[in-house]
Amino acid sequence: MALRLCQNLRHPLVPPSNFSMKATRTRKLSVQNSMLDQKDSRKLVLEVKEKLEKEYRSLPVGKNGRDDDDMILWFLKDRKFSVEDTVAKLTKAIKWRQEFKVSELSEESVKDVAQTGKAYVHDFLDVNDRPVLIVVGSKHFPAMHDPAENEKLCVFMIEKALGKLPAGKEEILGIFDLRGFGTDNADLNFLTFLFDVAYCYYPRRLGQVLFVEAPFVFKPIWQLARPLLKSYASLVRFCSVETVRKEYFTKGTVPASFRDRNDLSK
Repeated sequence: MALRLCQNLRHPLVPPSNFSMKATRTRKLSVQNSMLDQKDSRKLVLEVKEKLEKEYRSLPVGKNGRDDDDMILWFLKDRKFSVEDTVAKLTKAIKWRQEFKVSELSEESVKDVAQTGKAYVHDFLDVNDRPVLIVVGSKHFPAMHDPAENEKLCVFMIEKALGKLPAGKEEILGIFDLRGFGTDNADLNFLTFLFDVAYCYYPRRLGQVLFVEAPFVFKPIWQLARPLLKSYASLVRFCSVETVRKEYFTKGTVPASFRDRNDLSK
């Protein structure tokens, strides 16, 4: 990507050879969407609420319900402020939350699978003020737990991370620690579930996913998963422990498992 950017550089006063009015219109449209977000978002939120009340009165109200302004705005942004598309996607999300019983998830309900230590929410935010959800791949053994239990833990941890969002922030950081990952840890179904949930029910919440120190055996899994993840694949970054330590945290906030050994000995 860096190479392509360098190749496309031009003198600021000379338009590139592929310059067109279409590109200009696209920039204008982006500005218009930004202005819409500021001026008319409240009006659109009310429009979505009225439509949901009229057509889906059986859906619950309250937090994460059909009259939750914040949730409606969140889905409006994801659907580029299309009321029809927002209603369709939000309706599915609210129904899923009911069926999955998200509101009933708790530390107690997921404790059996959580005690493996394979997933947890870090105590500190990253340098971009994002809550951090960490998955330890080497501790995930699909054969040991019912897939439904792993899915419950996944959703509970997402909810817990979102609960740590600072005011004005919308995204969380996901870190997959793949050190020691082996074939017994491979679980394409779970990885697909995670991204499917993120896209359908928590859109625009997953800001970035780091695959840390991915071993060779992870490569075929990624090759199978990538097409299934669609646009979300672009959120993935393969990196080293050092990158995590230096680019995403300060010395005082880096997760213990990613700290420099010299720091741990002090």
